[in-house]
Amino acid sequence: MRRHVRLGRRLVVAATLGFLLITATPLSSLVALPLEERFAKPSLPDHIDGIIMLGGGVNPYLSLDRNEPSLNNAAERVLAFADLIRRFPTARHVFTGGTGQLFEPEATEDIPLKAALVQAGIDPETVVYENQSRNTWENAVLTQRMVQPSAGETWLLVTSAMHMPRAVGIFRKVGWPVIPYPVDYRTRSGARPYTRFDLDLQMETLRDSVREWVGLVAYRAMGRTDSLFPGP
Repeated sequence: MRRHVRLGRRLVVAATLGFLLITATPLSSLVALPLEERFAKPSLPDHIDGIIMLGGGVNPYLSLDRNEPSLNNAAERVLAFADLIRRFPTARHVFTGGTGQLFEPEATEDIPLKAALVQAGIDPETVVYENQSRNTWENAVLTQRMVQPSAGETWLLVTSAMHMPRAVGIFRKVGWPVIPYPVDYRTRSGARPYTRFDLDLQMETLRDSVREWVGLVAYRAMGRTDSLFPGP
């Protein structure tokens, strides 16, 4: 009985220390910051041949269930995409994102994105949609196969800043150089980690950044990126 009590106390102490580590220190920012600072927001050229938005900014299941577009915490991807479409109306506008889920395979991301673009004042018919991809590798491979970009063209890639290193490495690997256009930042600029006393947000940032670091290692091991930590 005493042994169980001691074990219980240790678990409570460990949980408390973990809570304090995540909420009272800049741990999540320190893990995420190198990913988000890897590519700076570019100065855009006068001419753009194409703009690619990676999926991940919408919630296809809620959108399907509620019959209206539902955006998630990466909604900046959608906002930036709509803004770039307005700024470069003659460019080719491409969205890539299907679903990697076994259940409700009809809930692909292109459907709520079209509705979201309408709400943003964009004609969804000006966008080409790739809705079969299940991950970032397939985003690049299937989209390249679909749009067949020519050598020397200038393409923008819109995705979350934390996800950009792996995404750029994949596009380079398939022979499609892109200009990274990062959005959806979770950290402050200038290598200034900061603390937010919000367990949910801190946990989410830590989870997503750890997943990206693991993804970089895994994709490099599979030969799906051009380097371990792709950079400018």
